[in-house]
Amino acid sequence: MKPQSYDLIGDIHGQYDKLSALLFDLDYTPTGKTWSHADGRKVIFLGDYVDRGSKIREVLQTVRGMVDAGDALAIMGNHEFNLVTYHTKSSDGRWLRPHNERYNQQNLATRRTFADCPDELHDWLEWIKHLPITLELSDLRAVHACWDDRYIGKLPPGCFLDDDLLERAATAGTTEYDAAQTLLKGPELALPPGTKFIDKEGLSHSRIRVKWWGRTTQTTFGDATMPAPTVDLLRFPLADDALQIANYAPESKPVFFGHYWLPPHSPKQPLAPNIACLDFSAGLEGPLVAYRWDGERELDACKMIVGNHH
Repeated sequence: MKPQSYDLIGDIHGQYDKLSALLFDLDYTPTGKTWSHADGRKVIFLGDYVDRGSKIREVLQTVRGMVDAGDALAIMGNHEFNLVTYHTKSSDGRWLRPHNERYNQQNLATRRTFADCPDELHDWLEWIKHLPITLELSDLRAVHACWDDRYIGKLPPGCFLDDDLLERAATAGTTEYDAAQTLLKGPELALPPGTKFIDKEGLSHSRIRVKWWGRTTQTTFGDATMPAPTVDLLRFPLADDALQIANYAPESKPVFFGHYWLPPHSPKQPLAPNIACLDFSAGLEGPLVAYRWDGERELDACKMIVGNHH
């Protein structure tokens, strides 16, 4: 029996035109509420369907339609988690995600999309709560930001249907919070004192995302940072807490993720023989990228497909 083949697609962020163009490029055909493939291929969506783009509703409808029809699998991204916690109150009546300037701006496009449709937004929030955080199949893995065995299973599928578990995942100091932060947002390290960097949205950070593989060759912050930082960190040696970061084993099954906002012109190739990031900033000016997986244990740059939408 032929094994199932998958096309894995990175962060979409409301860019429906890029998504539909990429699905056409991958030879999927729109039929009713889904897109199907003549050879029985399926899509795996890696999260971050909402925020930034102007066609969030269309993206959500496409992902959900394909999942419901059996033509796709989908996992949760940090922007879906943020959206749910933004609209959920804790047991003591406060919002799980503060309604401050930063977070108001982050989900502005999504709030505008559903401003006059509160019932529809509620329906989408309930659907999001059913999405798994990770996906483990017989020969591949998928996660939005970081595969860390220490946290796999700490947030079971559909766990956010449980209000208590959702609150713990949004409350610093709990195991569930550490799991959500790591799996959905990736590991971070505190920058050296006095050092900050500005992200592409103009926000200042004192912590920076780092790689969770290949750690044996990382000796400075510059080596470990993902993607390359906007400040010179090569001269700062890694602090001791870097030893707590996951280190994905080279013999483990292939894992696919998004989240890391690789620059649009970055090489479209696996980061390691068994690791591929598929987020090339499609939420802004970058392309939407897929990987065509057919059961191989060693990933191939030739199978990275860049959408042709302009």
